[in-house]
Amino acid sequence: MGSMFRSEEVALVQLFLPTAAAYPCVSQLGELGLVEFRDLNASVSAFQRRFVLDVRRCEELEKTFTFLQEEVRRAGLALPLPEGLLPAPPPRNLLRIQEETDRLAQELRDVRGNQQALRAQLHELQLHAAVLGQGHGPPVAATYTDGPSESSPLLQSLGDPHQDLRLNFVAGAVEPHKAAALERLLWRACRGFLISSFREAERPLEDPVTGEPATWMTFLISYWGEQIGQKIRKITDCFHCHVFPFPEQDDARRGVLQQLQQQSLELQEVLGETERFLSQVLGRVQQLLPPWQVQIRKVKAVYLALNQCSVSATHKCLIAEAWCATRDLPTLQQALQESSSEAGVSAVVHRIPCRDMPPTLIRTTRFTASFQGIVDAYGVGRYQEINPAPYTIITFPFLFAVMFGDVGHGLLLFLFALAMVLAEDRPGVKTAQNEIWRTFFGGRYLLLLMGLFSIYTGFIYNECFSRATVIFPSGWSVAAMANQSGWSDTFLAEHPLLALDPNVTGVFLGPYPFGIDPVWSLAVNHLSFLNSFKMKMSVILGVTHMAFGVVLGVFNHVHFGQRHRLLLETLPELIFLLGLFGYLVFLVVYKWLRVSVAGAASAPSILIHFINMFLFSSSPTNRLLFPGQEVVQATLVVLALATVPVLLLGTPLFLHWQHRRRRRHAPEPDEEKTGLLGPPDAPASDWGSDEEKAGCSGDQEEAQFVLSEVFMHQAIHTIEFCLGCISNTASYLRLWALSLAHAQLSEVLWAMVMRVGLCLGREMGVVAVALVPVFAAFAVLTVAILLVMEGLSAFLHALRLHWVEFQNKFYSGTGYKLTPFTFTVEDE
Repeated sequence: MGSMFRSEEVALVQLFLPTAAAYPCVSQLGELGLVEFRDLNASVSAFQRRFVLDVRRCEELEKTFTFLQEEVRRAGLALPLPEGLLPAPPPRNLLRIQEETDRLAQELRDVRGNQQALRAQLHELQLHAAVLGQGHGPPVAATYTDGPSESSPLLQSLGDPHQDLRLNFVAGAVEPHKAAALERLLWRACRGFLISSFREAERPLEDPVTGEPATWMTFLISYWGEQIGQKIRKITDCFHCHVFPFPEQDDARRGVLQQLQQQSLELQEVLGETERFLSQVLGRVQQLLPPWQVQIRKVKAVYLALNQCSVSATHKCLIAEAWCATRDLPTLQQALQESSSEAGVSAVVHRIPCRDMPPTLIRTTRFTASFQGIVDAYGVGRYQEINPAPYTIITFPFLFAVMFGDVGHGLLLFLFALAMVLAEDRPGVKTAQNEIWRTFFGGRYLLLLMGLFSIYTGFIYNECFSRATVIFPSGWSVAAMANQSGWSDTFLAEHPLLALDPNVTGVFLGPYPFGIDPVWSLAVNHLSFLNSFKMKMSVILGVTHMAFGVVLGVFNHVHFGQRHRLLLETLPELIFLLGLFGYLVFLVVYKWLRVSVAGAASAPSILIHFINMFLFSSSPTNRLLFPGQEVVQATLVVLALATVPVLLLGTPLFLHWQHRRRRRHAPEPDEEKTGLLGPPDAPASDWGSDEEKAGCSGDQEEAQFVLSEVFMHQAIHTIEFCLGCISNTASYLRLWALSLAHAQLSEVLWAMVMRVGLCLGREMGVVAVALVPVFAAFAVLTVAILLVMEGLSAFLHALRLHWVEFQNKFYSGTGYKLTPFTFTVEDE
């Protein structure tokens, strides 16, 4: 848990891996997830590295795995999850996996091709049978009779050229959406020298490609002449029609139809055997593919990590550099020794000096992961910088609850989060793919505390779905006011609003034990009272929160060895913040404690006093809160103004003096001693604030100190802090605004929905069943508006208060995470 307050110590280590044991060593490191490799071949392209052929082989296998996976999904099956821990296979097993994968893929291609061919043949036979069994008879108009008929022309020439032509037939099937266009084109192209008949098939046939049922249109075309026949065949080919022979005699058609049915039965048997064999092949794929996919991903990751290593001059070992947590170094050494024991030569690990800023490593748990994610979204902390996440665990839900305070709404939020926490180990909950659900599930512990704190502030506000609850007896007595004021029936009739005077004996019995007295929910000045209370509360919380952020910066300065910043930055910042706005908080609390009920009417205005403080003036109508107040206010303003030049010039001048003294007393550099006897790591002060490093470029010992750059950075910091104290204090008033908005929305929703439903039964005699739809509407609107929309609004405002008003007082967020080489996929 100690690493939560500050990132762990990380060291740069050099690994000497024997060539024969490099693969098992890196594979073991991937299982442990201890180190982050540095690329020692950054100038070498990916195609020129040592293990590029092995990486390509893994990529080819992944392509084959994709084909097999698609075939499994195409069959409507699902791949099971791999069971147990699957280590990266040795390189010799990679060839075996590749051969078996290629054989399975070839079998699938062959079986799938045979299945498609058989389905196409069966489809052709079924279409042919449908055409023959559709009932297309030879057209009556195609037969010529000697006698006159209604369809025969009145004048018939003796030498008709069509009398000796033989009647021919073209039969087939076409897709329904093409039938009308085909019939129209045939009539126009053949100029009417044909007779066509189009009918829809009696039953849909299964498509050989998609497997879905499809409807077909069968047609029979009779024509005269070979040229007309050629035109018809070309047109049907253009429309991708299925054309079949059509016997003229009924007996011949029935015989062909029986043969087609017999062939269809035989094909169906062969197709069934093919599909059974296909299911067997797919079963083997389901069994072998999941572990192969995991193993090949690990093999590829190992070779990619090995590509980042450099080769020694003797080509007997690989040299790697990696970041590793200091406390994990013994585990790293032991893992490498165990992995390289079979090679006969042990791998070696040792720390090396480094001037680069190490990565940030903060270990998290299920509970702290969401809070750390809030901080990291602003920026990853600098190495060994103090971490705001442990304090955010308390302050973030609390500031959210100040804006969202309601017992009922907080309870609903708490129960929703509690359900996710209790079901967090269920596989179905973890593997859900809905993005919104995954977002809520990832922040389940954050939502749990937000709901819990909202219940707490709801009790303070005494609001439960906008209604006040009477847990303890009220501190106000209406009976005492009525007895001592002599309220008569005439007085009550003339005064619809009654006032309770706390100066009357027995009217005000004392403060409510916890929270706001429920009698205020009946008062007409309820909103004015809450306005005053929540506005002052927001200022107090804001100044406390910002002062806490400035105090946390002390730990950074001490840790990084920048103790001069305690006097030149932290102390002036605290004087400026507390001398002005801390004094405002003092006035609020002092007035609460010192002004009694008897003197409430003549109580001085804090706002006027605060304005007069900056104007160095006084108001005769606004009496002082305590003796010597004007002197105290003038002293605080002068002190606050005096801290500005100290904050602006102190650090740059001190650094300039320190740089000149260092150059005056610096010894001659000894390159050999520096390289061999140098410290294992750079001191912590080298990774200090950005203002100190602004004047240095490259090696700090040889860099030229640039006072103007340091002064510019310090001027920006000074202006940002001084103006930020004013704007940030005003920014905390959003706690007041959002809290009032939430309370008023709850009140409006209750008045416009539930109160109307509750009044229906009394006025119109409606049974209680009528409240069911009213309550349903109230519940839906409560969840949609007050929980989701208002909750999201309060969440975003609390996020801004932490990122801008709190964290910028001590947290830079300019680091980068330690991303260890690991095979484990973290659970979101």
